[in-house]
Amino acid sequence: MNDSTPFFDLYHQGFARVAVAVPRCRVADPTFNADQSVALLQQAAQRGAALVLFPELGLSAYTCDDLFHQSALLEGCEAALAHIVSASADIATVAVLGLPLRVDHSLFNCAAVVQRGRLLGIVPKTYLPNYGEFYEARQFNPADHAQSTEIQLLGQTVPFGAQLLFEAQDLANFKFHVEICEDLWVPIPPSSHAALGGATLLLNLSASNVTVGKSGYRHALAASQSARCLAAYAYSSAGQGESTTDLAWDGQSLIYENGQLLAESARFAQDAQLITADVDLERLARERMRQTSFGQSAARHRERLASFRTVAFTLAMPHAQPLRRDIERYPYVPANAALRDERCLEVYNIQVQGLTQRLLASGIKKLVIGISGGLDSTHALLVCARAMDLLKLPRTNILGVTMPGFATGTRTLDQALRLMSAIGCDSRQIDIRPSCEQMLKDLGHPYAEGKAQYDITFENVQAGERTSHLFRLANFNDALVVGTGDLSELALGWSTYGVGDHMSHYNVNASVPKTLIKHLVRWVAENEPPLLPKPQVLIDILDTEISPELVPGDVAGQPGQSTESQLGPYELHDFFLYYTLRFGFAPSKVAFLAHAAWRDVALGCWPEGAHVQRQAYDLASIKRHLRTFVWRFFKTSQFKRSCVPNAPKVGSGGSLSPRGDWRAPSDGEATVWMADVERIPEA
Repeated sequence: MNDSTPFFDLYHQGFARVAVAVPRCRVADPTFNADQSVALLQQAAQRGAALVLFPELGLSAYTCDDLFHQSALLEGCEAALAHIVSASADIATVAVLGLPLRVDHSLFNCAAVVQRGRLLGIVPKTYLPNYGEFYEARQFNPADHAQSTEIQLLGQTVPFGAQLLFEAQDLANFKFHVEICEDLWVPIPPSSHAALGGATLLLNLSASNVTVGKSGYRHALAASQSARCLAAYAYSSAGQGESTTDLAWDGQSLIYENGQLLAESARFAQDAQLITADVDLERLARERMRQTSFGQSAARHRERLASFRTVAFTLAMPHAQPLRRDIERYPYVPANAALRDERCLEVYNIQVQGLTQRLLASGIKKLVIGISGGLDSTHALLVCARAMDLLKLPRTNILGVTMPGFATGTRTLDQALRLMSAIGCDSRQIDIRPSCEQMLKDLGHPYAEGKAQYDITFENVQAGERTSHLFRLANFNDALVVGTGDLSELALGWSTYGVGDHMSHYNVNASVPKTLIKHLVRWVAENEPPLLPKPQVLIDILDTEISPELVPGDVAGQPGQSTESQLGPYELHDFFLYYTLRFGFAPSKVAFLAHAAWRDVALGCWPEGAHVQRQAYDLASIKRHLRTFVWRFFKTSQFKRSCVPNAPKVGSGGSLSPRGDWRAPSDGEATVWMADVERIPEA
């Protein structure tokens, strides 16, 4: 098995490689400009791009002014287009190029769509700027002035008009629309309606001279249009060679996907440039399906959408292409340190706000929380402390309880006591072993007769006793029990039904995945000295292996269980969860993305400065752990998620609340997901 097999082909997995070219140009020299365009088209084809976008009026140059009314220039541009069409005969890549064209005795600023020796369509510019340094209405007519809907050009009958959509017949969701420069700068760009009409890829041929601050505004326009339209947006810009009589040009080109920047050219470059990005078409289509208001908007504009015409073509990309896109290993945790700190602050504040509102609404002023000395309860206690500070209540109103059982390690017990002391809450230690022994005796369990039978009953008796103590302490102290179980545990069903990591009065961690909780605790240690002046205990907790500590270990003081040894690594499970919950991808697509992210420690995105173990996973390992995730998520765990307590949703990655992002039958089958897992190769 190698990267040339269909599983590893980006087009097979619902992606498309898009390119934007910034050629050198000469003003009013179509032959030179055509040669430059052909060279970049060939380069885009060599890189495996399905489409390459060129700047506005690139065959003539944008700054020809009244030369646009010269027959020699117009005929030269048509000859240049003929050269490009001929050169494209054996190239699958679609080229979208700018030139002036005469139609119906008028001149139009146009985009020509070319592939495999065929003119797929000609799109005229809709809005002509005629203010400031622009006076396009002096030379050109807007699209709606045209009478013809098809024209004869280079011996071909070619669709003509601004209402054209171009759709590949052999690549799902590859449907694009073309607009030109100013079309994006108006209140309702033509691409808005095109997106509602099904276009997932929006293209803008622009010249766009540079002025101070314009670069940032281009980013804002392209980002917002791609986000509103749930689309990819490719934006070209003219560069070196345009006339600088009154203007300057920076050649800034951009590729966005649903508000996220995928690629950007270097500004003010002296040489030609070609940028590429692998756009996830399936992700865009699924976002539109999930966001039902998109379909509602399309229905409200059905009359306008009826005017679109679709031009069909076949891509037939000649070779399988490996994905060239950074896939973050930790989708819930930004790789950039500054963004990660910002994310942690916001998540932390959301959790605190949720808890403070619950206390204010209930009139309750005290909290009860079980402290294990592990990660989740630590972070929940930090949230409780901050909530008390905001409500101007003493931290002694937090009743922190650590409850050692048969398998509690000396390390975690010490950490629990140190943490509660550092926080300044009301700290208590309750040994649950006597009550557990009584319960086991009442059950007739072999352990009560001195036999070392550490089964699920033995484990859950301890978990249940802890929960019973917490709720009765809450009753006795007029307090609210704070839950500690996290999103990752809910996804995998790694909790005992009805006990502390599943049930509470309010759970502050329920939509926070394990990988993010690690960073939240570290962020508090590094950034919240008023909350915890001596944060070393947090560092010690972060360095502790995750364990339920319900089965005695062989070595004194060491846990007898390792959660990740039983379940698999949380870093992979959180990756699986994100793409399953947020986008609804099939397991095979999730495995493809995981392989791209995790196949080599030298590739992908690690959180900058983060304290993580850099682990690589081959496809066989990914498949094995994904099988565990899929079975637990779809088959065995929903009944627990169907009755979880209230909790604040913290991120767009989703939650598993039965009242929010995830509503599913508790007795459903996992057959189709498991079958898809088995189709994943293991090489």
